[in-house]
Amino acid sequence: MNRIAIASVLALAMGGMAAAQAETFVDNARVRSAEPQYEQVSVPREQCSQQWVNEQRPVQGTGGSGTSIGGALIGGVAGGLLGHQVGKGKGNTAATVLGATVGALAGNHVGSTYGAPQQVETVPRQVTQCHTVQEVQNRLTGYRVAYDYRGQTYNTVMREQPGPNLQVRVSVEPVTH
Repeated sequence: MNRIAIASVLALAMGGMAAAQAETFVDNARVRSAEPQYEQVSVPREQCSQQWVNEQRPVQGTGGSGTSIGGALIGGVAGGLLGHQVGKGKGNTAATVLGATVGALAGNHVGSTYGAPQQVETVPRQVTQCHTVQEVQNRLTGYRVAYDYRGQTYNTVMREQPGPNLQVRVSVEPVTH
């Protein structure tokens, strides 16, 4: 018999709990205001500018590179004289020719490298310079909405603007002690 009494008490308690659960429904509230909310975001952006600079370029055919006839002649004569001093007999002619050839090549190289200075001309050239700047932009994050429902004013934040009316979920629950 105790078991039946305990089961009855539990059944009554469960029934009472089911009746105590909240009941919900959807209703409309009037929107008083919807203020956009922004956040500041730093966005990198490339900024470029162009300017003119003067550049010096060598003028073609004004020394400094190419052949040096004077250097080859002087080097050839000096090399020939040295070769003539070294060689004896039939080898004397070969040493003279070899000395003149090597001397001419060396003289040409020295004369073209260290000879008359090259002339340069100044030529304007446009140069583009770019760098990254941080630009601050305002981005819309949502709306702070104030609305009236049954004489009370409420506030919430929403992703989109609600319009003149806002649907609200109403929950009704009896007060139990």
